[in-house]
Amino acid sequence: MKEPSAELIIDIDVIRNNIIYLKSLLNPNSKFMAVLKANAYGHGLQKIADGINDIVDGFGLVRIEEALNVRKFSNKKILLMQGLYNKADLDLAIKNNFDSVIHNQDQLFILDNENIHIWLKVNTGMNRLGFSPQEFSKIYKGRLISREFTLMSHLACSDNPSDELNSKQFDLFNDVAKSYQDTMPKSIANTGCILNFPQQNFDWVRSGIGLYGGFIGNDILETAMTFRSQIIEIKNIKKGDRIGYNGRVTASQNMKIAIVYAGYADGFPQATFDNTKISINNYSASIFGQISMDLLSIDVTEIPKCKIGDWCIFWDKHNTIKNLAAQNNLISYELMTRITPRVKVIFKNQ
Repeated sequence: MKEPSAELIIDIDVIRNNIIYLKSLLNPNSKFMAVLKANAYGHGLQKIADGINDIVDGFGLVRIEEALNVRKFSNKKILLMQGLYNKADLDLAIKNNFDSVIHNQDQLFILDNENIHIWLKVNTGMNRLGFSPQEFSKIYKGRLISREFTLMSHLACSDNPSDELNSKQFDLFNDVAKSYQDTMPKSIANTGCILNFPQQNFDWVRSGIGLYGGFIGNDILETAMTFRSQIIEIKNIKKGDRIGYNGRVTASQNMKIAIVYAGYADGFPQATFDNTKISINNYSASIFGQISMDLLSIDVTEIPKCKIGDWCIFWDKHNTIKNLAAQNNLISYELMTRITPRVKVIFKNQ
């Protein structure tokens, strides 16, 4: 056996196929913005941006450093989704032809420059970022009547189509648009909106989690990330033996336990519940015992011919990241973005 490793395998073709599917749901006039914030949700910013550049209309990012990285090889629209906070970054944005969101009064200095396209964010009910409709009215009448801009908002509950907040947000957003320039470009759709409210897709959609296959409630979008590691030891334990730090679990019978070369220092959640399901040799197996920094233990009592060097699949397109998240009261976003740099990353279909 070679030196064991924890590996993250990213299949760019899966991400491309997810985008193609999402785009098939849009009306012909809607443009597709791929949200690549947080290192493309942990998938690798540069590789993903380069791998999908030909099938998207733009990129959404938060940190200006990430936007500069993407600009090195893409001439597509790049939107700074949380805007700019100082003159130096504004100069960088103009030099690199970035768009910028404006979501609070302290960012109104951006309007002093005519050489940047702005997206004005209205708070329609998420109550996180954005101007109230009343604040928007004052800004519009004072500074935007003769200026091109994109009107945007963000949905809080689009993954739950029955939540009444969705209709309230859509109604308020449409009322704001109709009260001023109804012809202005508009954007409110995230992945949930694309899937559940296609009539609200407007001019730009902004999809993040859908690219990577972590959206709950849709089985067509596939998980693009495989997280796995290898078994480095197998132990036969007796009924009554306790396992791991604090002896948190006790064997209820004679058992076979596999020790896997991954832990919370690799990004596997330390608080993972016992009996969380993972996969070994196409068999379902269960986490058994507390996750430590470098290792975790799996109950492989019922798995035939399990041996050192076998791969333990924490999640992939079959045993999805959504499944592991749901078993542990987590969200797939969190699991994707917590993988640490010491995990080996392999890109497929570059």
